[in-house]
Amino acid sequence: MHFYKSDQNLTTLAESVLAATWAEFPDLKPAQIALTWLVYDRPIPVNTGGAITADELWKYPVRGFNYRGGDRIYPASIVKLFYLLAMHEWLEQCMAEPSGELDRAMRDMIIDSSNDATSLVVDTLTGTTSGPELSPGPFTTWKAQRNLINRYYQSLGWSELDTINVNQKTWSDGPYGRERMFVGEMRENRNMLTTDAVARLMHSIVGGAAVSADRSSQMMQLLQRDLNLAGVSPDSGEENQLNGFLGAGLPPVSQIWSKAGWTSQVRHDAAYIELADRQPYLLIVFTEGTANSQNRQLLPFISDQFVTAMSQIETLD
Repeated sequence: MHFYKSDQNLTTLAESVLAATWAEFPDLKPAQIALTWLVYDRPIPVNTGGAITADELWKYPVRGFNYRGGDRIYPASIVKLFYLLAMHEWLEQCMAEPSGELDRAMRDMIIDSSNDATSLVVDTLTGTTSGPELSPGPFTTWKAQRNLINRYYQSLGWSELDTINVNQKTWSDGPYGRERMFVGEMRENRNMLTTDAVARLMHSIVGGAAVSADRSSQMMQLLQRDLNLAGVSPDSGEENQLNGFLGAGLPPVSQIWSKAGWTSQVRHDAAYIELADRQPYLLIVFTEGTANSQNRQLLPFISDQFVTAMSQIETLD
């Protein structure tokens, strides 16, 4: 049971987007892409600055579509969204002490996608640290502590989160010591998310229902991207999380709040988007495969296709 309702109009449009994408990128296999798309009809319950309560948000009917939306996929830096929300929950409940360093780490984790910053956030959430391998007893305790984040998300009772794993740090070179032990010999304990799980988390943030209206607003401030940076020095890398991602496929007058993730094997983006003259929408796209992860045209193409789809949508006023 989804928190959004399927809609034939959206299904037809999204299936056309997928067909166009496979035609444009024939090396993209059907099992190498997953996506969830939500459309916010009027009265729009999101990005209101906390004008409605969390209970009201979850009662609003939201139309949506997913393709492989429940399939578990390695999320790369998309997982940082989950650490951001959890950190705000810990701060709200006085389970962590606020500090300038923690603020800096949360900011750099989202704005710059810093793995070093993420390491501090995960350590703060769980009371664990990376380091040499541990003997069995201490390692059992360490693993239980690291799983605090998973236990928090399971406690929310959201069915979309039933199969996720968010207990691993993100790395530039890879885990060592106790971290390598924890991820497993075959990396069987690595982070795993679904596009539906990310959509529900993003929906709660954009709707002002994540922890509190004020904390949702703080998260939104970190997620907002400047589209003026899209297309600027496109060969300089992906640090702005726009070039090569969904933001690069939007008209200049749009607004986007997003978090991208990429490795040598995946290229993902999760975005809340406001066009100039259409309803706002949420778009989560995961792609897998070495060739696709290096393809900087793939996600912008998909994003552009959804902009066109939004112009063809039947509005519900």
